Amino acid sequence: MTDEKGLKLVSGLVKWFDPTKGYGFILNEEGGADILLHANVLRNFGRSSVADQSRVTVWMQPTQRGLQATEVVSIEPPISDGSAPIADLDNGVIEHLEALPLRPARVKWFDKAKGFGFANIFGHPDDVFLHVEVLRHSGFADLSIGEAIGIRVVEGPRGLMAAQVTSWDRGTEQGGSSLAADHLGDQVQDIKDFMAHVAE
Repeated sequence: MTDEKGLKLVSGLVKWFDPTKGYGFILNEEGGADILLHANVLRNFGRSSVADQSRVTVWMQPTQRGLQATEVVSIEPPISDGSAPIADLDNGVIEHLEALPLRPARVKWFDKAKGFGFANIFGHPDDVFLHVEVLRHSGFADLSIGEAIGIRVVEGPRGLMAAQVTSWDRGTEQGGSSLAADHLGDQVQDIKDFMAHVAE
């Protein structure tokens, strides 16, 4: 699909993306040069990073410097075998992930080298543990301090932990009511009731 400005809708796997450098590349499935994915284009989609091997659909445009993505349309996490990304999440959690409400949260801090960080759900004082493998499983490579995200939360062996991370935009597309903080107390209790076996 091409429009009059030379833009073309393409899909491909992320070869690599480095948030520090501010760019990465998408493998061109039609052959030829890789497609540049700039951090600003990714930020316009509501993300600060994307995991390697994620499938992205973008509007691409040829430029003097080569092929460049001008807009991200969708991001699908890397293909998984369906198993939980970490031992603290059993496969039952992964199978019922969509049943968990999506919560609005902000990243407190995240250290990719250490492999973890924390977020805070709006209106809820407890920290939520973020594991780097859960991020990768969700299609992220890294998170920035203060970044707004959507998270599905379970009660883990050491407290609340994210079972899935989404971009803020995706979370609101799935239904604004699921991201509302109005009934957060009831919703946190729902999470604890629904996933109580995770902590056992």
